[in-house]
Amino acid sequence: MDAITRMRCFIQVVDSKGFSAAAREMGRSKALVSKYIGELEDDLGARLLNRTTRQVSLTEVGEAYYKEANEILQRIDDLQASVQSSQQAVRGRLRVSAPRSMGDGLINRAMMEFLVENPDVTLDLRLEDRFVDVVDEGFDVAIRVTDMEDSSLIARKIAPFRTVVCATPDVIGKYGAPKVPADLVGRPCIIDTNYRFKQNWGFVESGQRLSVTVKGPVEVNSASAGRDAALCSLGFLRTPQIFVAQDIHNGGLVTVLDEFEPDNRGIYAVYPHRRHLTGKVRAFVDFLVAWFAERKKSGEACPG
Repeated sequence: MDAITRMRCFIQVVDSKGFSAAAREMGRSKALVSKYIGELEDDLGARLLNRTTRQVSLTEVGEAYYKEANEILQRIDDLQASVQSSQQAVRGRLRVSAPRSMGDGLINRAMMEFLVENPDVTLDLRLEDRFVDVVDEGFDVAIRVTDMEDSSLIARKIAPFRTVVCATPDVIGKYGAPKVPADLVGRPCIIDTNYRFKQNWGFVESGQRLSVTVKGPVEVNSASAGRDAALCSLGFLRTPQIFVAQDIHNGGLVTVLDEFEPDNRGIYAVYPHRRHLTGKVRAFVDFLVAWFAERKKSGEACPG
């Protein structure tokens, strides 16, 4: 019996909290499962499980072995899935979630070009300005703008992403240019409610994260509407740079507080797991990475 099979058997016993339940899950007899565990412990020269008539529990050595074995088996499964996926045809229904503002502004173009190159794929694209549950709602991929610091999902960075605070020269002339993020307090700000923290704008100052609570005369749930409000001199706007790049270039809007903008944000493709990643999902994510990289290289409008 090979070591990997014994290792999988051990993991199943721990996860199932017993030999009988593990045997049912594996479709094997309880005696055979017990035999595998005994052989594994003999090979290692260490007891991994404490056994009683009612339950099993991990020994101290067993806890360490369980963690390492899980990681090893995950890598083996990932490698196998990767090889199998590379051989799969890129076809079928692809369910994608993306923020409406990002979709209307940029993502749509990439997705439609992907379909042109992969005619056997049918796209179900949902543009929604809410945080979707990828697993519960059955999405293959979700496009998110975030720093991805804490997530149980698999994420791959597609492109860098930068936000700016900007206003018209008239607004800056009337209220003054803020020198530090706290200066925004008391100044009129345009709030885009699509943002997760809405009126709480996050910055980085002296290496530390901070949040400034802003107020203003208008709230919108559209990057386009926020841009219009800013151009009408209604206040300071926090928005993705891509949506106001031309206005900044021609002087209609002026950025402030650039040095306080977080630089770790990005556009990410997130999906539930890597173990059974289909060919269509892998091809789609690879396409997005290459698509954004090409536009950055050619100098076209890009989030970063």
